[in-house]
Amino acid sequence: MVYLMERREDYSKNPLWHILVETAHALPLYFHHKAYVRDVILNENPNISAEELAVRLKVPLGEALVILHELKSEKDKKQEI
Repeated sequence: MVYLMERREDYSKNPLWHILVETAHALPLYFHHKAYVRDVILNENPNISAEELAVRLKVPLGEALVILHELKSEKDKKQEI
């Protein structure tokens, strides 16, 4: 699973990452999907890959990548405090 986490981190370094984030945020159900992933899916499977998440939610892979990246960033910030 570490490999998938590293790949996800690499995506965020791509110059097009900000466009993907903006596009994902524009999706009507994005914030509902993010809350569902945080509250339900990650409790069931904390190591879910973006690919698995996309299939489970029936959303684009880009949306799944952004959701997991943002939730990981939020978790890391909370642990720093």
